[in-house]
Amino acid sequence: MAKVVEATNQQQFEDFLAKAGKYLTVVHFQAAWAPQCGHMNEVMAELAKEHTGTTFVKVEAEAVPEVSEKYEISSVPTFLFFKAGEKVDRLDGAHAPELTKKVQRLAVTGSPSGATESSTTDLNQRLKKLINAAPCMLFMKGSPQEPRCGFSRQIVALLKERNIQFSSFDILSDEEVRQGLKTYSNWPTYPQLYVNGELVGGLDIVKELAESGELENTCPKAVTLEHRLKTLINQRPVMLFMKGNKEAARCGFSRQILEILNGTGVNYDTFDILQDEEVRQGLKTYSNWPTYPQLYVKGELIGGLDIVKELKESGDLVSVLKGES
Repeated sequence: MAKVVEATNQQQFEDFLAKAGKYLTVVHFQAAWAPQCGHMNEVMAELAKEHTGTTFVKVEAEAVPEVSEKYEISSVPTFLFFKAGEKVDRLDGAHAPELTKKVQRLAVTGSPSGATESSTTDLNQRLKKLINAAPCMLFMKGSPQEPRCGFSRQIVALLKERNIQFSSFDILSDEEVRQGLKTYSNWPTYPQLYVNGELVGGLDIVKELAESGELENTCPKAVTLEHRLKTLINQRPVMLFMKGNKEAARCGFSRQILEILNGTGVNYDTFDILQDEEVRQGLKTYSNWPTYPQLYVKGELIGGLDIVKELKESGDLVSVLKGES
């Protein structure tokens, strides 16, 4: 049976990695005060039952600062994946399906060439989807709000100065993407900018395009915030703007409203306002509703948790979600 152990100091942490050898070790950097970490520990315990050759390690991030700093742990939960003492992947956040997927993929040790080819094909398909996730995609260190390196900061500034609409992916949050994209694109450094699925290049090329005036013609212009909010609100008949997502709510109010909606049997989609500060602040003004979560049906604001609770108690919630009243 796979082990779930806890490392309380750096030596213990290193010992667990050494004992695991070539087999997979999954390390959960957690905090006792974060409820999402408790949930992910439950997920990890279930995975341990399935993957008997894998070692699962819990580390209290603030109690072992030397390890947390070495691996740039800036939030919890964060998962690192090791083989033969080397970090091979990373996952930031409480994403149970993604954790399961990574463990299933990485737990295969000494896999035959066929399995390796299959894994490479799966990664290339994932990279293709990411590259085409938006007309203009920037793969960078950090986020546009908080770039984690000077080159990323400069390229974000260039795009924003020219009012260019773009989405981004933080390559520090996913080691598989970080390494795989270098091979896929045959471009060894970051940031990398893609337009309509095609690599434009890194900072130097984007600078050249900006100086020649070609950048505006290469990349799509930004839409107004109001237009963007309208599009998001109408993305599905029922849209919930919340902290976190369906798999992992990041606040008590969001968790409660998910439980209520899940009990209705009505399909809905969510948007994590913690991932987009522009939407988070803009929607407060747009809807004249200062708090989250916010629930919309057919583009119209229903309200927050208290109103949803009232609708549930009165028996009107399902008909409201279906747009019948």
